[in-house]
Amino acid sequence: MTRAVLSLGSNEGDRLDHLRSAVRSLSDVLQVVSGVYETPPWGDPHQPDYLNAALIVSDPSAQPSDWLARGQELEQRAGRVRDPERPFGPRTLDVDVIAVHTSDGEPIVSTDPDLTLPHPRAHLRAFVLRPWIDIEPYASVPGHGWVTDLLCTEAVEADLARIKPRPDLTLDLA
Repeated sequence: MTRAVLSLGSNEGDRLDHLRSAVRSLSDVLQVVSGVYETPPWGDPHQPDYLNAALIVSDPSAQPSDWLARGQELEQRAGRVRDPERPFGPRTLDVDVIAVHTSDGEPIVSTDPDLTLPHPRAHLRAFVLRPWIDIEPYASVPGHGWVTDLLCTEAVEADLARIKPRPDLTLDLA
């Protein structure tokens, strides 16, 4: 069994509907979903703001690669088109596998270029860490430390100040 932290983001089309569709599609494995945050684009400033959220999912038979495949399938269903010229460009839906743990709670570490675990830049991204802390207050990024501490680092603090909670937007299954 594996348990995964997934990060969702959308800044094209109906951003909220893209996130809600992903959450509904994961309802069979969903444990908890964070609140929604509006965040400035990261890595490519010439695009609309994102809506971001984090999820914890669990499946008794899932391997780490299964979470990647499921995320990519959700992106395709949302009509995501990858532009090699803009790797951090706009997208209808982005699903990142942030961390995966075994049924015993041990973090899975991987250097596979197709699925590096934990996500190689998660510890630097406020739009990943802030929603994650909502749903797992004692979370840590293997090899980097506690999420609470990472939110206080110089690399994250400036971006954190620009994140806007959106309590008016929910990802509930109902």
